[in-house]
Amino acid sequence: MIRTAFVALALALATSSAAAQDGPQFKTPGSLFTPPGSSGLHGYSQVVSVPPGSTLIYVSGQVALDSAGNIVGPGDIKAQATKVFENLRIALAAAGASFKDVIKLNYYLTDAHNLAAVREVRDQFINPSAPPASTLVEVRALFRPEVMLEVEAVAAR
Repeated sequence: MIRTAFVALALALATSSAAAQDGPQFKTPGSLFTPPGSSGLHGYSQVVSVPPGSTLIYVSGQVALDSAGNIVGPGDIKAQATKVFENLRIALAAAGASFKDVIKLNYYLTDAHNLAAVREVRDQFINPSAPPASTLVEVRALFRPEVMLEVEAVAAR
């Protein structure tokens, strides 16, 4: 009996370890809405599952500020989105991660009509064939009037 339990535990650990090496699984079940994206790809995944043993990394909302606190691209959503995703890349790297590890993005836009431009920039950073799960919230304003976009990220390694 003890030997059977030991073998079952060893098998479970081996399976968990193998699953962790496989990485997150990005899915949009057929019975859920398939969100549109650019170039015929999905805009985001409806579900991302993270295997046991993964380390989760939470990145605070990033905005289009340079290291001195100056706004980049005032009034230009593409310039701001580019700086936001560059800042996310820097933050992810500080945790030993990259955009390939991102499983969730939360967007805060002062004008949701800018989503297409933001996704166009985003697709230069992520794997658009397996996009992260996402949430978009249109907000009246962000912490400075010239800031048009803030993006938070969750990554798993």
